[in-house]
Amino acid sequence: MRGFPVILFRMSDKKINPEDYANDHRVAYLMNEWRRLIQAEKDAEELLEVDPAMKELAEKEIEDIENQKDALIEQITQIVGDPNEREWPNELVLEVRAGVGGEEASLFAEELAQMYVKYVQTKGWRTKTVDESRAELGGIKEVKIEIKGENAYRELQYETGVHRVQRIPATEKQGRIHTSTASVAIMPIYTRIKVEINPADLEIETSRSGGAGGQNVNKVETAVRIIHKPTGIDVRCTSERSQLANREQAMKLLLSKLQQKKDEDEARANAADRKAQVGTGDRSEKIRTYNFPQDRVTDHRIKESWSNLESIMSGRIGPILEALAKAEGGSEPIAE
Repeated sequence: MRGFPVILFRMSDKKINPEDYANDHRVAYLMNEWRRLIQAEKDAEELLEVDPAMKELAEKEIEDIENQKDALIEQITQIVGDPNEREWPNELVLEVRAGVGGEEASLFAEELAQMYVKYVQTKGWRTKTVDESRAELGGIKEVKIEIKGENAYRELQYETGVHRVQRIPATEKQGRIHTSTASVAIMPIYTRIKVEINPADLEIETSRSGGAGGQNVNKVETAVRIIHKPTGIDVRCTSERSQLANREQAMKLLLSKLQQKKDEDEARANAADRKAQVGTGDRSEKIRTYNFPQDRVTDHRIKESWSNLESIMSGRIGPILEALAKAEGGSEPIAE
C-alpha cells in the first residue's frame, strides 16, 4: 500500500498558535520565519520605548510584522489543518466484539450493539448490519454495523475501546459478580479521500453466506472476505445478495480499518504531547465499566459516573457522549 487517506480540512476563523507546532517537521521552515518575526516585533517594541522620536516608524514596522504573522499562520494552518474544524464524516462502521468472559461476554457484546442501535434510532440515522457472527449459546461473537447520519462519527468517535461489565449472570448459583468485556471500534468512512492499495497486497476469498436470504444466498458464493497482506487486516461482508455488492462493501470496510490503524498509530505516538486524553482510538484501552449491582456506568478516562443503567442500555447515552466531547475540547451539545 502506498498511502493512507488524507483528511481534508477547511480554514477556520479561529487562529492557531504556531508555537503548538514548534516541533512539527512539516512546518519547520515556516517556524524559523515565525521566530524571526517574533524577534523583529520585540526589537520594534523596544525601539518604541527607548526612542519616542522613532514612534511612527516603529508602529509602521509592528503593523507590517503583524500582517506577515497573519499570512504565516494561514500557511501553517493550510499544512497542519485545524482538527476542531475538519469536515466530519457522516458515515461509519461500528464493530463490536465479545472479549473475555465466555457466554457473558457474548451476551454483553450483543447488548452493547443494541444500545448503540437504539441510540442511532433516536437520532434518525440509518443502520445496516454488514456482517454478524453469533455465539452458540447466545449473544454475538462479532458484529459490524454501518451507520449513516449527520455528525454520526463526531458523536460516536470516543466509543472505541474495551467496555467492561460487572454483574451476576442468570446462570450463577452462588450470586457471585462476574466481569466480562467487549471491544468497540468506531471506523469513520471518509468520502473525500483517496487511498491507493496495490492489488497484489490483497487476497480475496468467496464463500456461501449463511442465515436469512433465501436459497440463492445459501447456494451461491456471495460472501466476500478480503485480506490486506501487509497489515494482516481482514474484513468480511455477507449483507448483500450479490458477490459484487459484498466485494464493494468489504473494500469500503477495509479502507475504514486501514484509516483506524493509522489513527491508532498516530494517537499512540502523540499521546505524550496531548493535553486531552479522551480518545486515543485504541481498542485495547479499557474505557468504561457497566456495574449492574451498583446501577452505575463509569467512564475511566474522565472519571465520571452515571446512574440508571437500564436507561443507558436502552440507548440514552447522549449525556455520556456529551461529557466526553466537552472533556476533549468540544463545545457543541448533543441533542437527544
